[in-house]
Amino acid sequence: MKTTKKLVLTGVMPVILCLACISAKAQRTDTVLTLQNALNIALYKQQIIQAKNNYAKASAQGIISAKRDGLPAFTLSAQQAYGTINGLNGLASGLPGLTAIMAGPVSASQNWRAAFGAFYASNIDWNIFSFGLQRAHVAEAKGFYHRDAADLEQEKFQQQVKVAGAYLNLLAAQRLHYSMNINLWRVSQLRNVILTRTENGLNPGVDSAIANAEFSKARIAVTDAINYEQNQAANLAMQLGITQQSFSLDSIYINQLPARLPGQPVDDVSKNPQLAFLSARVKSSELTANYLSKISLPRVSFFGVMQERGSGFGTNYANNFTDYTHSYLTGVDPIRANYLVGIGVSWNLTNLGRIASRVKSQHYTSDGLMNEYHYQENNLTNQLEQGNKQLVNALQKYREAPIQLKAASDAYNQKKTLYSNGLATIIDVTQTLYNLNTAETDRDIAGNAVWQALLYIAASSGNFNLFINQF
Repeated sequence: MKTTKKLVLTGVMPVILCLACISAKAQRTDTVLTLQNALNIALYKQQIIQAKNNYAKASAQGIISAKRDGLPAFTLSAQQAYGTINGLNGLASGLPGLTAIMAGPVSASQNWRAAFGAFYASNIDWNIFSFGLQRAHVAEAKGFYHRDAADLEQEKFQQQVKVAGAYLNLLAAQRLHYSMNINLWRVSQLRNVILTRTENGLNPGVDSAIANAEFSKARIAVTDAINYEQNQAANLAMQLGITQQSFSLDSIYINQLPARLPGQPVDDVSKNPQLAFLSARVKSSELTANYLSKISLPRVSFFGVMQERGSGFGTNYANNFTDYTHSYLTGVDPIRANYLVGIGVSWNLTNLGRIASRVKSQHYTSDGLMNEYHYQENNLTNQLEQGNKQLVNALQKYREAPIQLKAASDAYNQKKTLYSNGLATIIDVTQTLYNLNTAETDRDIAGNAVWQALLYIAASSGNFNLFINQF
């Protein structure tokens, strides 16, 4: 038994020293990426968050635009032209896209006498009362903004959950890689002993074949662990919005349990940012329906016009066709002015039917969005219940893992000693070796599983502080 302990210590110490050197070197060359730093990087770097932030900014500008839509429309215009003023008695009709010039006295025949003319005008038009249309328009714009702002917040929340999950997965992958390396070293040491005893005729030749197979299997397991770790590192880099690289992570999420676990099952999902976003979508849709319903109502407007005209044709041109001039300055000089102010009421009655169907359509959209809200609410409630169960199970596994590891380690040492004395077969040893590797792996990820379960609860409830505020 003393010989066995000596062999174990002799073999373990070089590995511990080697791993310590590697860890020290990593600390000198790599900066440890804490989870909080990872979350900050994602919030700053992730393009989808920046995109939704810009959408929210665009909606904020939409509120300003909607408010300004209620201001008076003030128009200034100036027109200077050169042309004829032949008139003709007859009917005229304004068709879309067609403009007829019909001004001036009626002459006996066509003529091409032309002069300069000008028209200057200012116009004001203000909907002073529209039965709540302007208020509804601003409210709709605010609804769009609250919807996009809620979308931004839920995207930030989702990204934090994804980054935390990727972080924990990579930690577990790195720990798994570590365990597979330990197992490879252990198998290598056992293989050397078996090959020596086989060469000396103390064990059958088939034992060396089995030892070689176990050694090959351990190397494959290391390769698989490396591949899994690389995949998880790539996923973390993707969630952070940066290029793929190697990461040195904070092992506290492996070595320690959360300091403040929930004292009782968490059952409230009402504050989940996803639900807040879906609720904002419903509210925004209803505000749009309200705005549409106002479009078909009458509008009371104040209007005013101020205009001036200039012409190269004289005041006696109707009686004397030579009373005109080609002078530009004379033609564009304003010599007549008029003004007009008033209040008018307009009501497009045909809008009643058209808008009614649009309002009804929007209400159906609101109902559909409410269905999505209840669907997601039910999913989150079920997820939260499952998360509470996962936390209980993960804590139970965490408590059992050391017991399992000690039993597996004792069994391996016992079988290895018996095998060295010819009292056990190589199959007995390899079976306990497999059990020991499994126990070590379970121990390494048991703490991580508790953090994963807590993250699942935080993601479902919408309270990320349950996960992040643990130190």
